[in-house]
Amino acid sequence: MTAFAQRHAISDVCVLCEDVERSVAFYRDKLGFELLHRAEGFADFTGAGLTLALWEIDHINAHTGVANTRGPGAHKVCIAVKLPSPDEVDACYAELSEAGVPFSGPPADYVWNAHACYFTGPDDELWELYAWRD
Repeated sequence: MTAFAQRHAISDVCVLCEDVERSVAFYRDKLGFELLHRAEGFADFTGAGLTLALWEIDHINAHTGVANTRGPGAHKVCIAVKLPSPDEVDACYAELSEAGVPFSGPPADYVWNAHACYFTGPDDELWELYAWRD
């Protein structure tokens, strides 16, 4: 089988922010990103290339259990891979788990209408595998 990274493109980069309103204003008003979705603790934008998302660090922590480390030196990015279906999320989770990727838990359905799972890379960078639910 072809390796995961050769089958699935990175689709989103998510800034893990402390204040989503402040960040929305910056990316919309100063850089010109167009707001696509807005939900409690979350926003994403269209722009040239991949999707830029903002996620309040306390919100993602409360819903997924990923660490909400703050302050200088904290990793504040989430690299996301949008998959075509929840079943594909489950299949990739199984494949990568078998390869030793350290997930924070199995895929789950979240209140923002996604089926997703999360893992960290060797420098604590956060990754999300997700698919929108119907």
